Amino acid sequence: METEVQLVPLTPDDREQFIRDNQRAFLYGATQEFGTRDEHFEEDGEIISHDTIAKCIDALDTEAYRIMQGETKVGGLVLQLSPEECHGELLLLFVRPESHSKGIGFAAWNAVEAMHPEIDVWETCTPYFEKRNIHFYVNRCGFHIVEFFCAAHPDPLCDPGEPVEGPDEMFRFEKIIR
Repeated sequence: METEVQLVPLTPDDREQFIRDNQRAFLYGATQEFGTRDEHFEEDGEIISHDTIAKCIDALDTEAYRIMQGETKVGGLVLQLSPEECHGELLLLFVRPESHSKGIGFAAWNAVEAMHPEIDVWETCTPYFEKRNIHFYVNRCGFHIVEFFCAAHPDPLCDPGEPVEGPDEMFRFEKIIR
């Protein structure tokens, strides 16, 4: 049986809760991997900072959505689209921990692809330690790992003069539709 979800545009009055839910989901993943000794925090006690999430939501050409299952908020996602280049980037995707392993992320991703048939290439990144995410993107959604950012190969989009926030080892994924 296929999981049904709806993608509902993020509203201004839900923005702060969306950010808190995202932080909670990312913290859950890191805690599952490292326990409470994790040193990958962007800000005090958070794997991903409020500012990082807000910047994603506010970036140019973005669309932010709540993932809904019926009347329940079960997650969220942020897309950055360049339709003229047929390119899309999944900036954020999270599912609330109590809703994990129910097909919600996969159903949400299928809804994204259906909403944006003009996109030929999708891209996203995830920290090296997020095994659940790596499995999800590669084995469930059909992405391919195309790059590994680390000290020997830093992300070219990061300013080398700026200190690295959060995990400094990331996988970059691509999914080519056509």
